[in-house]
Amino acid sequence: MLFNILGVTCGYGASPVLKDASVQINSQDFVGIVGPNGSGKSTLLRTISRVLKPIHGKVLLDEEDIYQISAAEVARKMAVVNQEQGLNFPFTVKDVVMMGRIPHLKRFARESPKDFEVVARAMDLTDTVILANRQVTELSGGEKQRVLLARALAQQPQILLLDEPTSYLDLNYQIEIMELMVRMRRDCGLTIITVLHDLNLASRFCDYLLVIKKGYIHAVGTPHQVITAHMIKDVYGCEVRVECPDSIERPYIVFNGETKRATEGGERWVHVVGGGGSGVQLFRNLLNGGWQVSTGVVNIGDSDWQEACRLGIKVIEAPPFCNVGANEAALNKEMMQKAEFIILAGIPFGTGNIRNLESVLEEAERGAPVIVVDNIDINKRDYTGGKAALLYKNLLQSGAQIVNNEWEAIQLMEGSAVNAI
Repeated sequence: MLFNILGVTCGYGASPVLKDASVQINSQDFVGIVGPNGSGKSTLLRTISRVLKPIHGKVLLDEEDIYQISAAEVARKMAVVNQEQGLNFPFTVKDVVMMGRIPHLKRFARESPKDFEVVARAMDLTDTVILANRQVTELSGGEKQRVLLARALAQQPQILLLDEPTSYLDLNYQIEIMELMVRMRRDCGLTIITVLHDLNLASRFCDYLLVIKKGYIHAVGTPHQVITAHMIKDVYGCEVRVECPDSIERPYIVFNGETKRATEGGERWVHVVGGGGSGVQLFRNLLNGGWQVSTGVVNIGDSDWQEACRLGIKVIEAPPFCNVGANEAALNKEMMQKAEFIILAGIPFGTGNIRNLESVLEEAERGAPVIVVDNIDINKRDYTGGKAALLYKNLLQSGAQIVNNEWEAIQLMEGSAVNAI
């Protein structure tokens, strides 16, 4: 046994996202964590990776409480590849992969011949040698993902944790990354635990699947045991056909109709007021849930602006480093008034974006359905000398619905949409 997760409940703020989770993961298992958006998949991964401490329960690694082990020791045993790696600086590929050796270096120590040997092997295994002298900012999505896997391998971990490693990659890159993980597990003896959205990829490549539904572990087993039409209807609300030619071939899903959400709910529109990266994951989850999304006002070059442009989301933008102007504010309010819901993310407020908060307050007072993600004390993100805190207080008293995190916001909207049908 490697991981023993015992009755873990965890979340953000007062509301738990993952509840009473218990599961065992053995050495050299290849485990896929699947489930709908907002169900708690990434939360479980963060808890296993020693980032999000459980409210209740324990995570044991080789029979030791992982939160009692030093961060340096955990880094020598476990490597994590998150969704957002921030490869925005012009480091060369070989320098990025060498960063994986940091947990093994003493303070101020230089890399040894062994470190260079480990890095060379990691790059060879991930087919990144040819990229060694290129800057990571010049790479495609699939190439960046291979570099991140090489860096993780350079840590020489026993365990590799990945959060949606195939998201937004073309099909050929998705298969390439999954095949690479199978090879890494075989050649390096790794235990691999990964969050995946694509059930067919998960079925084809993973030994075991862990299905999460609304914060609870719904099923654990091999793809043959887990991937059934009944499970998918129960967890995802989809009518599908599952085919499995024989006991050796993995089951695969054939869609034979639209999802329940699509047929019942029609087109739904939500406007997100974010910035500074607060909307990035929310955009993805909303789009995957079938929502039409718009956002604004954000400055050109902001991380939310970049993600909105990449995803094809309509964005009300302002010039870089400029305050939100009257014209942008008017367009933003026009977009809010067309939306079924308005979500205000937990963003900092300064003189540049205070107009966004004013606009949301006006819409809430008008009776618009406003959802406020109240996950950080407003006084810690008010850089306007108290003006934003006062507006925010009025917003909370205006009838806006308050939630602790984006998952609760989406659940609230889904519940309202169903009740409206």
